[in-house]
Amino acid sequence: MGVVPNDDLPVLGDEQVTICDDRNQVVFQETNDRPAFRISPGFLRAVREKKQIQVRRGDAEAIGLVFTGKNGQRLVIVTSANDRYGFSKLQRLRDILFFDWLFSLFIVGMAGWFFASDAIRPVSEITAQVNAISATNIHQRLRVGRQRDELADLARTFNAMLRRLEDAFVNQKSFVSYASHELRTPLAVMLGQTNVALMQPRSSAEYVAALETVEDEVRRLISLANGLLDLARANADAATIHYRPVRTDELLWQARANLIQKYPDYTIEIDFDNLPDQEDDLILPAEEPLLRTAFQNLTENGCKYSADHRVRVLMAFTADQLQLTFTDQGVGISADDLAHIFEPFYRAERTKELQGHGIGLALTQRIIGLHSGQIQIKSEPGRGTLITIRFPLL
Repeated sequence: MGVVPNDDLPVLGDEQVTICDDRNQVVFQETNDRPAFRISPGFLRAVREKKQIQVRRGDAEAIGLVFTGKNGQRLVIVTSANDRYGFSKLQRLRDILFFDWLFSLFIVGMAGWFFASDAIRPVSEITAQVNAISATNIHQRLRVGRQRDELADLARTFNAMLRRLEDAFVNQKSFVSYASHELRTPLAVMLGQTNVALMQPRSSAEYVAALETVEDEVRRLISLANGLLDLARANADAATIHYRPVRTDELLWQARANLIQKYPDYTIEIDFDNLPDQEDDLILPAEEPLLRTAFQNLTENGCKYSADHRVRVLMAFTADQLQLTFTDQGVGISADDLAHIFEPFYRAERTKELQGHGIGLALTQRIIGLHSGQIQIKSEPGRGTLITIRFPLL
């Protein structure tokens, strides 16, 4: 077995080997001129107690152990040295780790800044786009960048909200325009009749005719104002509406009585397909004046647009629904008009020659919606109209 050359061993400085007996007397010592490790009685006592101990003092490292000789004598062997090579490598490793840590921290900070900027940039873009949208350009929409992340969902939600707001603005402008037109027409007629009557002396019959015309226009204005007030009330916050139990059949009979009193030539038939087993099924939580107005509007429209001024109202019940159908044999509604029939002040071409303001169906749809109901219209020109309303039974 060969001997390892000394050149392959690590170079240790200030090497020292010391052997002490039981009385702490040095029996052997190998050292240089400058001992690197001084042995104290306390250190020797600690070695005897623990059998082996390893310590470091400054740059010197020492190991002490107990050895029992052939004669039974317990000796303490202490070996110490200064591992300059190992310490230099450790210092270099410490420096490398420190600068690597600084460099990694810089890389992580730059990467975090880059990714944070990339993540926040869409938010800044959305904020800038939202701030640029106002009432004058509410038709603009937010640009959706990434298609499958939370910010894209947020942008689509904003676009949906802007679409609803745009519809509200358009409806409001249309409402104001139509309302102004409807108000201006009777006022212009009244002013014209008054000016004609005042231009020169008239006979009593002529004055009576002028006043009757003015009276008709005043009634038309009152009807329009009442319709606008009802529409504004129906479009108000649902929390401001006071619901109480109301019998729907009684509301139908009340609406019929009001119309017959106003238009004696109207024929209104109210039929029951099947009566409920419990009388409570006839009761709905409702705002009585509003729901009666809705029934009266549907009944009046059916009579008004029918040559025989007749409408049939059928009340039917299912396990969870109350259904009302209003059937007439009137002029009917075309498919193009059906798409706009619930818009305020919209009137079909076939009915413009008849008196009306185009508020009734828009008001009725809103009232039915406030009462958790659904309204559906089926109609064909020349074959009449069928309107179905469904209310959920609690």
